[in-house]
Amino acid sequence: MNSKSKIALITGATSGIGEASACLLAAAGFDLVLCGRNIQKLEQLKRQLHDQVQVETLAFDVKDRQDVMASISALPKEFQNIDVLINSAGNAHGAEPVDTANLEDWDEMIDANVKGLLYVTKAVLPAMVAKKAGHIVNLGSLAGLETYLNGSVYCATKSAVHTLSDAMRMDLNKHGIKVSCINPGMVETNFSITRFKGDESRATKVYEGVKPLSAQDVAEVILFAVTRPHHVNIAQLLLLPLDQASINVVNRKQSK
Repeated sequence: MNSKSKIALITGATSGIGEASACLLAAAGFDLVLCGRNIQKLEQLKRQLHDQVQVETLAFDVKDRQDVMASISALPKEFQNIDVLINSAGNAHGAEPVDTANLEDWDEMIDANVKGLLYVTKAVLPAMVAKKAGHIVNLGSLAGLETYLNGSVYCATKSAVHTLSDAMRMDLNKHGIKVSCINPGMVETNFSITRFKGDESRATKVYEGVKPLSAQDVAEVILFAVTRPHHVNIAQLLLLPLDQASINVVNRKQSK
């Protein structure tokens, strides 16, 4: 491992924005700790990137506090000095009003999007505090800044990410640790397929008539944030596709 290389730990690294971020950070020379639940995909990504940088993988579910703490504490010594944490893991489940929503969907979103982010951050922070340096990037959402019909709990969890990022930035300021919250609007990943329980036709309609952001678009912004000069912190950033002006104002083109 190059002693001058920075180390980035990425949750949700096996798909979407997390995977795109891993590829871009590897190309930029960051050594990586890739975290996710899919062991096969983690190993595939490790093989893909190992010619560029040093890669370690951790298979755990961010919702499992004990597993998070045990996995990160067991990192090989050369990977323990994390410089950048990208909290990309998260999910949306269901799109029903509060009176008919599934309680298990609520638990999934709260446990992953809020508690999981906190567990991983808590596990990584001691090394950052000790060296008085580090950068935490939390993946928020436009849904954390504006609410929409049938999105109550998902919006609440992303609002929590927004608020937690502000609070972390305040708490960690004395330690010289940067905290960024990147808030994308419509991004076409497996997000909607997961939300609609594998219903591809319903998921496709979310992006109908629109050119949404890609995972690569968001990853490029994350890379920009973590490569700013030491004195520059991208604290909050809202990223929208041109066709989207707000959560409910979307310019959908009619197909010809």
